[in-house]
Amino acid sequence: MYDTVLLPTDGSEAMETVVEHARDVAERRGADVHVLYVVDDRAFLTLDDDRIPEVTDRLREEGERATDETAAAFDSVTVTTEIRRGNPADEILAAADERDADLVVMGTHGSDPTRNMLGSVSQKVVTLSSVPVLTVDIAETADDSRSIDAALGADTDD
Repeated sequence: MYDTVLLPTDGSEAMETVVEHARDVAERRGADVHVLYVVDDRAFLTLDDDRIPEVTDRLREEGERATDETAAAFDSVTVTTEIRRGNPADEILAAADERDADLVVMGTHGSDPTRNMLGSVSQKVVTLSSVPVLTVDIAETADDSRSIDAALGADTDD
């Protein structure tokens, strides 16, 4: 039933719980896992054009770290990794289609309204996916989300 599991990651510590669920499904089913990181280029709208390559490079490096760490969590199944650039929900849906995924396993921040002001990636994926989506609530997990400020090494403590 589940031969290919798509596991989008943002590289945060909160992903550990999501990875546990994906690992359980993949190991029980003998499924391959495809780990995906999306460099969210929607945030580039507020950047000067000359800063975009620097930010893209840093976020791509973050994506490499995140996909490598996530892939290392799987011992007994085949794992592939990929980094894309674009709108996360759109890229997750495209990857699920292109990889013939049977299941998408992803985190969600639940009903926290401060996280959903710009729209929920998981909500869009659940709504538009042609395959089942297992969402794991990570709202209670420590927030270690990545941002452009973090990618630039900016001091965000005001």
